[in-house]
Parts: sequence; structure tokens; C-alpha cells
Amino acid sequence: MSAVVTIADTPEQLTPTWLTEALAGVLGGAVVTDVRPTPVGTGQMCDSVRLGLTYDGAVPEGAPESVIAKLPAADPQSRATGLSLRSYETEVRFYQQLAPDLGIRTPRAYHADIDVTTGSFVLLLEDMAPARQGDQLAGCTLAEATAALDQLVGLHAPRWGDPSLSQLEWLARDPEASRMFMLGLLPNLWAGFTERYVDRLGPEVHEVGGGVIGGLERYLDDGSPRTVTHGDYRLDNLLFGGSPEAPTVAVVDWQTCGIGNALSDVAYFIGAGLLVDDRRPNEEALVRRYHERLGAAGVDLPWDDCWRSYRRGTVAGVIMALAASMLVERTERGDAMFMVMAERHARHALDVDALGALNG
Repeated sequence: MSAVVTIADTPEQLTPTWLTEALAGVLGGAVVTDVRPTPVGTGQMCDSVRLGLTYDGAVPEGAPESVIAKLPAADPQSRATGLSLRSYETEVRFYQQLAPDLGIRTPRAYHADIDVTTGSFVLLLEDMAPARQGDQLAGCTLAEATAALDQLVGLHAPRWGDPSLSQLEWLARDPEASRMFMLGLLPNLWAGFTERYVDRLGPEVHEVGGGVIGGLERYLDDGSPRTVTHGDYRLDNLLFGGSPEAPTVAVVDWQTCGIGNALSDVAYFIGAGLLVDDRRPNEEALVRRYHERLGAAGVDLPWDDCWRSYRRGTVAGVIMALAASMLVERTERGDAMFMVMAERHARHALDVDALGALNG
């Protein structure tokens, strides 16, 4: 990743001259002469654009024909949220400091830069086309779920229980300050969430959400083993390639990366990604496969502890649905997605008695 003087944080600033400088490390002296931007993705915290590139001659060996540029949201509310939660900083630092040493498949970062004071940032990422983005509303197949969970082993195992993670301030933060922040924030978000969506929330969401908010300290005081977590591991943040029988997965959107309970990522994905009739008969087998592969990667985690952490982790999706819906720009698709998330995660939590695991 080359050092570029300026941070181009709008599509208009992604000029041929700027891109030539930003991509200099892979261009071998070639020059970008034309840029063809096309908006992509449905993210609400950031804006993304695909940049088709033309060079002064044939495409240099190793140079991309297109890249994905990730930029701050044009919407002021979403941008302010990304800055206050340090979401932009987290994603840039993930690509700079963590991704190279992990086993999970992510797009290559050609360039990453940020001004943490203003939230101005730019990421130039490998274009994974023709891979397709998962669809949170439609759900996924069992083969896709299996491939996605296999990738999580590559995220969780390499830094499992690694005390040096605490030295990455952007990742570890101040645990006690973060805890107090969440204790103050989540009850207010829950009140707003239940008021805004009063006509759309089923009894399961009220039971699980109310139970978690009512015992929030127990939820936040999670003694599960710590490792690097994605924090928002769901279909909209996964890119699928390959055949339907043997899909490949690449993982994007690292704004919620942190140190936490690995099984929350597992539970969050299973609860959101699989429709209930697919989840219930396959759930334990999927978690056991993840557990076995974690062990093969050198992680010593007893099955009973794994399953208990998984049960606790199922409520993370309800928390994410209520928090994200109240903190980013409101859209029709966003509302539909958050309602689906809340319903699926709440039903999931009740199926495995998550509140019992939290209280036990």
C-alpha cells in the first residue's frame, strides 16, 4: 500500500492521477488514464463504488482491471455514526494490521488510509467479481453456510487467546469504558427500536430483547475465550463464488471487528443466514464441524464450553438489529432487513434457551 498525500474520500476525487499514485506498488510504472465508476453494494455505513480502470497500454501484469473503492457515507447521520463508533478506523486498521496474518479470505487491500479525526478514509480493495453478494433477506443454502463457517475458523484460530491483541488500541479499546458505554446506550436504543417498529415486532423479539436489556450486565460480562471477531458476520457481508455444491467465500465489511466471543460470530451467522426449517435440523452439526476444525487448528476448547458460548452468542443478532437500525440512515430495505434479522435471531435464541445460558 503506497503512501499517498491526500485522502480521496468521494467518487469525484478518485481521478486517474490519484489512482496512479495510490496503486503505484502494483502498476510497474504504468499510468491510469481513465476511470469508470459504478455504485455497488447496499451498505449503510459506507459508500462503495466499482472503478473500471484503463491504462496507457496493456493491463500491466499483476495490476487490477477494476477495484472497489470504499468511502465514508454521503449520508451525514451514517458518517457521524461511523466516526463516533470508530467504525471507519477499525476497518482500515484491520486491513493494515490484521488481515495479512489471518487465514480468512478477504479482498486484497491495494491502498488504505484514514484521518481518524475527521473520519475521512479510502480503501481500494480487490474486485471479487463475478462473486455474488449474499442476500440477508433470502437466506442461504446449507453448502453456503458450511463454507462460511469454515472461513470463520481462519479468522478465529490464528489469534485465539493472544494477549498481544490488547496492544492494538483500535481493536481492544478500553474494555471498562466500552462496557459502560453499552450499558448507557443499549437501553435507549431498545426503547426507540420498540417504539419505531411497534407494529412489526413479534412477541419473540420482545421476549429476547427485553430479557437481554433487563440483564444487560450479565450479557456484557462474557467470560468466553477471546479472539479476533468480525462482529457482523452475515450474508450481506459475504461474497460467494464457485459452484453451488462447493461455494467459495470472501468476507468484507470489517467495521465491527473486535476482540470477543468467537461463537457469537458463529451463532450470529447461523441465526441470520439459515431459514428456521433449515437451521433447526442442521444447527448442532454445523457447530460441531466448526468446533472440530477449530481443534484441528490447535485451539483447545471443550465442546460443552463451545456450545454454552454459542447459546449466549445467539442474542448478538437481536442486539445488532436494534442498534444498527437506530444508528444509520433509515431505508426501506434496511427496515426489511432489520426486521428479518430481529425475528430470526430472537426465534433462534429461544430455540437454544439463550436467556438460560446468560443467567446460568
